[in-house]
Amino acid sequence: MLLVEKSDGIAVVTLNRPEAMNALSKALRSELYKAMVALDADDEVSVVILTGAGTRAFTAGLDLKELGSEPGAMGAANAEGADENPVKAIELCRKPVIGAINGVAITGGFEVALACDVLIASENARFADTHARVGIMPGWGLSQKLSRLIGLYRAKELSLTGNFLDAKTACDWGLVNRVVPADDLLAVAKKLAADMATIPVETLSLYKSIIDEGYGLAFTDAMALENRRSTANNRAVTPEAVEARRAAIQARGRTQ
Repeated sequence: MLLVEKSDGIAVVTLNRPEAMNALSKALRSELYKAMVALDADDEVSVVILTGAGTRAFTAGLDLKELGSEPGAMGAANAEGADENPVKAIELCRKPVIGAINGVAITGGFEVALACDVLIASENARFADTHARVGIMPGWGLSQKLSRLIGLYRAKELSLTGNFLDAKTACDWGLVNRVVPADDLLAVAKKLAADMATIPVETLSLYKSIIDEGYGLAFTDAMALENRRSTANNRAVTPEAVEARRAAIQARGRTQ
């Protein structure tokens, strides 16, 4: 139910329950947690791509059949542990995670998409927050993240109607980085991942953490955070290292 393929510093993680719209069953959430922990610790992996099997769904969120048939299953919507909460499982990974959104990302699936660092959407992608229609409240961050990403009024429109947002509009609203033809989705995501993977993974992880942690702070506090982290890192950078990187940047600039 979860596929992991690794090549050239890139790991592609595929939610593989297409017959169930890649719904996040308890077993799949556990497998995703194990995979993210392993990839975080894997020295051969610099960047992770998360996608869904098929063209219909990235993931439809929690498995509603499971929620309706197992006592206590609703607790997953507010799970604190990363083995139950896929958003926290993704956030455990210090390396960049690119979401390749191949189809619908619904409710909990929308929250999983927002846990990624960059979103590349297929033309088939659509997003919907149906928490209110199901009669539950989001517990993996959607109610707070969405308004910060697309604005308060747009977020309320989506969450208080449960209506779908198409890929183009999602891009226009700044929710995804770009929209590409379905057949090109993984190739584009891998190209972006390859660009990231040319940077040392320690640098990627540090920069990602500064952005993420600062985003949740007031601006003055975020600037202080950057100063602390930057000062500690830059003291260890030698002139020789800067010169080597400068030459590599120049060479790369001539080929782009």
